[in-house]
Amino acid sequence: MVQSKWMYALAAPGILYFLIFKFAPLWGLLIAFKEYNPFKGLWGSEWIGFTNFTELFKSEIFYLMLRNTFAINIFGIIFMFPLPILLALMLNEIRHETFKRINQSIVYLPHFLSWVVVASMTFFMLSTDVGLINKLISNMGFETVSFLSNPNLFWGLLTAQSMWKEVGWGTIIFLAAMAGVDPQQYEAAVIDGASRMKQIWHVTLPAIRPTIIILLILRLGHMADVGFEQILLMNNPLVTSVSQVFDTYAYTIGILGGKISVGVTVGMFKGVVGLILVMLSNYVVKKLGQEGIY
Repeated sequence: MVQSKWMYALAAPGILYFLIFKFAPLWGLLIAFKEYNPFKGLWGSEWIGFTNFTELFKSEIFYLMLRNTFAINIFGIIFMFPLPILLALMLNEIRHETFKRINQSIVYLPHFLSWVVVASMTFFMLSTDVGLINKLISNMGFETVSFLSNPNLFWGLLTAQSMWKEVGWGTIIFLAAMAGVDPQQYEAAVIDGASRMKQIWHVTLPAIRPTIIILLILRLGHMADVGFEQILLMNNPLVTSVSQVFDTYAYTIGILGGKISVGVTVGMFKGVVGLILVMLSNYVVKKLGQEGIY
């Protein structure tokens, strides 16, 4: 440790983050097994076993929330996950360094906008009364489209927002992986007569395959998670049937309704689902002959 003291110093902020914000709060999971009363405190509240879990699973909207949560995440995996890889491949092929850095900066910028700003921009573009797109549609002689209140468009709208906001930021890890590819492999491919596309297919993609697999496994671990702030801002009474997810339910019941135990129960259920999915996906990946995350 003395010899590697500077490495430990560099790792210290990350270690402290996980200890303070991830491991220390784990004791709070006990609330899921209690009828928590803030006045009595954690240890003074009554133990009720798995009653909160039973009520959650018997809830009329449990399967609705499960469907919506998984559907939104499946949309994200199908349409959102591959895009950073494609964008990173395109950025990696730019040979003019200044032009490349300018493009990288431009695609990174939306990540730093809050969801409040993104939701406001969406409203400005798609609302039926002041929306720019609906004004263009109306000027062309067509009827306006209720983009924000149509349940059939809600999941696609969330996915499109996430794509615009996060695709650029998602390229960072893939670009870093591509930077580690041995240049001699490209030189050998050129000598063999490989075109740029074949170099990407036979050199770049195999080199970053472990990174893609690890990120996919980790992404599957968040299948029970949906961006709470994004859903809350885009939600309205007309799309409740497709917008009700575990995060909004925990907020409504746990925070607004005062049933903190139910909110913690939902969070614990999400964590268990994520753990199971990570273990299953890692097992499948290893069975296919690839390197997993453990």
